[in-house]
Amino acid sequence: MATINDNFLKLQAGYLFPEIGRRVDEFAKANPDAAAKIIKLGIGDVTEPLPEACVVAMHKAVDDLSSRDSFHGYGPSEGYDWLREVIVEHDYRARGCDISADEVFISDGSKCDSAGILDILGGDNIIAVTDPVYPVYVDTNVMAGNTGGADGDGRYGGLVYLPVTAENNFTPALPTSKVDVIYLCYPNNPTGSVATKQTLQKWVDYAKVHGSLILFDAAYEAYITEPGIPRSIYEIPGAREVAIEFRSFSKNAGFTGTRCAFTVVPKGLTGRAADGSDVELHGLWQRRQSTKFNGVSYIVQRGAEAVYSEAGQQQIAGLVSFYLENARIIREALERAGMTVFGGVSAPYVWIKTPAGQSSWEFFDTLLRDTHIVGTPGSGFGAAGEGYLRLSAFNSRENVEEAMRRIGAVLAV
Repeated sequence: MATINDNFLKLQAGYLFPEIGRRVDEFAKANPDAAAKIIKLGIGDVTEPLPEACVVAMHKAVDDLSSRDSFHGYGPSEGYDWLREVIVEHDYRARGCDISADEVFISDGSKCDSAGILDILGGDNIIAVTDPVYPVYVDTNVMAGNTGGADGDGRYGGLVYLPVTAENNFTPALPTSKVDVIYLCYPNNPTGSVATKQTLQKWVDYAKVHGSLILFDAAYEAYITEPGIPRSIYEIPGAREVAIEFRSFSKNAGFTGTRCAFTVVPKGLTGRAADGSDVELHGLWQRRQSTKFNGVSYIVQRGAEAVYSEAGQQQIAGLVSFYLENARIIREALERAGMTVFGGVSAPYVWIKTPAGQSSWEFFDTLLRDTHIVGTPGSGFGAAGEGYLRLSAFNSRENVEEAMRRIGAVLAV
């Protein structure tokens, strides 16, 4: 009989979002009259149509495949040069970042890449994560065997947890001892907080001193509205020497269903081999991608390229503005209802302090039962998320306004 990867058995319950789905399905079956009224503000999936510029480009790309002269089969595993060049021009050179096109790797999702990056890292690294944290960072390290078992609070042995709470203004303190790999996500999922240049400079300086690698998730950078907040880790001097950055077209251009993202691995960024030599991570990631990944479809990459057209940029700005307005409506409605809320200014998430001492899952159940609204329990993001709940701004304006009307009516009682 084939053996299994026993590390999977260390995972706590199911992945957070399927568990939410299970509970919602259970509630809907037990309350059929309420099922049609359920409004989901939990999972961060977009609802609005793709930008017209992207749709037009993808239609043309389909036509390209209908002719032998313009047909495209297997593309380069790292992505087409024309997409990598336009990404660098708009997202990096325009912001003064020293990034070249061959350091950009097109993929089908930043979630996939933040998990896949472990393929090129050793199993003996000391890994630091913020708490609360996007569950994928923790769960994939558990699956890879980089942790011990979980304690009663759900924290895994072998990981260094850096609490981010209202008490420290959602800004994690630097580790008190040396760590090798640091996961940072800004704008932050789930808290909606941002990092200043000064904060990120401290992390870069720490990484340079200790030889650490920063894995920087910038999937929500398009939502930054506060002045002076960096959109890329590479705006920080020295970051090329210590950081890999993950980006996505999912939240700005609505590509959650079409799947397109990219990861930046600078040349010169190194890790240590078992024999003590320094090895460039760029070449390792290129080998990993060419071996395990066959590239994003030509059609989708043409759609992503259109994001950077003049029309595409205008339409993207409209989408982001739409979701940010949803976030404002959620934030202000909850504040009027007497709730303590964070985020929702430079991020599509609102982080809510649960009322009356309720636990995260208790408040989740209260909202589902009394208002038929689905949120995400903060404890699902880590022990420091206990006592919080996340609401997503990704939904229609009609649903967001109705959800806030229901919540306001219940909380006002």
